Amino acid sequence: MSLNIEIKPVTPPEVPAISSLARDIWQASYPGIITQEQIDFMLEQRYGHERLYDDLEDAHKWLDQAFYEGRRIGFAFSEIYKGEFKLDKLYIHPDVQRKGVGGQLIAHVAARAAKMGYPCVILAVNKRNEKAINSYKKYGFVVREAIVDDIGRGFVMDDYIMEKKL
Repeated sequence: MSLNIEIKPVTPPEVPAISSLARDIWQASYPGIITQEQIDFMLEQRYGHERLYDDLEDAHKWLDQAFYEGRRIGFAFSEIYKGEFKLDKLYIHPDVQRKGVGGQLIAHVAARAAKMGYPCVILAVNKRNEKAINSYKKYGFVVREAIVDDIGRGFVMDDYIMEKKL
């Protein structure tokens, strides 16, 4: 069953709600994959209000959110990254996962990339996040390479770079 969602761009007044939704989703998804210390560090680094306001002003970044029956249930951030079109963040509230929301957001981002002439969409996913990896494979992504990226304070992102050809 696929939920009928509405996708809209994030606006500055919605930044606190996106930050809060990110925290809820991360707390449900990442314990057991990364430490609580790394969760807190990455949430502040990526979802602090100032960072999100800056992202909204960047012409090479897009912040989209999904609503179902008026409730914000997920979001996707995409950007031009090192000459490629990257799905940088895709998060769906746990109580509506596996209902096609991620697929609809991926399709939305892929359509933007294709319209802009990019041959593929890339993303990074933690190697231990099997649920996300399997979901991305379902939507046509394949593993391109494995990376370990130092993100500061002794933390690393141990990821796969996946790509979906358009």
